[in-house]
Amino acid sequence: MIVMKFGGTSVGNAQAIAHVADVVQASRARTPIVVVSAIAKMTDALIRLAHESVEGKEGDMLNLIRSVHHQTIEDLGLSQNICAQELAELERLAGESRGKPLDVKQLDLFQSFGERMSARIVAAQLSKNGIASRAFDAWDIGMITDDHFGDAEPLPTSYAHMREAIAKIDEVPVITGFIGKTEAGAVTTLGRGGTDYTAAIIGAAVGAEVIQIWKEVDGIMTTDPRIVPEARVVPELAFEEACELAYFGAKVLHPKTIMPAMKAHIPVEVRNTFKPDLPGTTIVSAFAERKGKSATVEALTIKRNVTMLHIYSPEFFDGSGLMARIFSVLEAHRISVDVIATSVASVSLTIDHNDELETIAKELADTGEITIETGKAIVCAVGGSVNAAGVAGQMFGFLGSAGINISVEMISQAAGGVSITFVVEEKDAEQAVKVLHKEYIERAKR
Repeated sequence: MIVMKFGGTSVGNAQAIAHVADVVQASRARTPIVVVSAIAKMTDALIRLAHESVEGKEGDMLNLIRSVHHQTIEDLGLSQNICAQELAELERLAGESRGKPLDVKQLDLFQSFGERMSARIVAAQLSKNGIASRAFDAWDIGMITDDHFGDAEPLPTSYAHMREAIAKIDEVPVITGFIGKTEAGAVTTLGRGGTDYTAAIIGAAVGAEVIQIWKEVDGIMTTDPRIVPEARVVPELAFEEACELAYFGAKVLHPKTIMPAMKAHIPVEVRNTFKPDLPGTTIVSAFAERKGKSATVEALTIKRNVTMLHIYSPEFFDGSGLMARIFSVLEAHRISVDVIATSVASVSLTIDHNDELETIAKELADTGEITIETGKAIVCAVGGSVNAAGVAGQMFGFLGSAGINISVEMISQAAGGVSITFVVEEKDAEQAVKVLHKEYIERAKR
């Protein structure tokens, strides 16, 4: 079996959906399991509908949502009854929401309709093409989650239930990404990258040969081509490298979404729906297996809008005591740390810029002198030899020659050798990437 996930742009209109059906048909011999997102921009429309329904102003958004799906179905030459039940249920939900508070549970229910309607349209198009197919809401094949609405996780028992349910399906299943249900029957969403996550969960459950993430990009690029037009597709990355890139700003995959595949040692391919002949990027299970054939730098990315927090505490510092105090404050505000550096008397760390910075500084005031620096960015480089002796010095030599001032106290080299990250002024971040891309990737290509 292979799992084929198609994102919102891939199912964005009738022409795109017809193309998706052709891509699936070309893989018919590999027993595909299809996972789909909502039609492009539909989740945003459903969120807006939820908010407007509370005020009794849902009419325009309902008409838009209904029109988009009806037009897509009509353009494909399919029966208008395909989504009739879901549209009627959505209209009823909107009416029942008038004057009531909108909570995350209700918002998840609204958002679920995008994937539910998309799956039915894609399945109908596959059947029209002569491929026996059926749409499934994810909970119908065992996607049972906890009740953390907006960012739910599948229960451990879901994997076995999915494996058993899918084994009984004779047609090509088209499964809703992004959504699940609690044991009590409430609809949940899996959060950012939820459809990719669904695909990885299903792939791990059935022991798939490969999980394919079909998008509108050729694969994972060496860097953002809007910054460096010479950027090219990276043929292969390890899971660890892909996660580092995603965490520090690359938008192709969210780190959480491929974790089930990583644990099950299933490769993930990032492919272009509209250029299916291109090989894309293959993400393999372990960096240790790939390290020997990796260049010094395989790819670079930027995380913007970063804040540096410095705590100078010569009297309070006792190792674990200060660190525990700092992280307890940050955890209370649900803030994660990207890069950290310590000395005998101080701690420096980076966090996403946050409206609660002043509050955090006040709560940490008893630990020492607090300094906040904004307008920073983190540059991350991944590759098999980025942590080799002399590479960091060489990198900073290149950047220094280009006039870029590196905040040297905020360099981090991953223990496994997968990445090196460092902090620069945000205004210098793009130039830093351009310099390093030219020296390590463009020159290596020649």
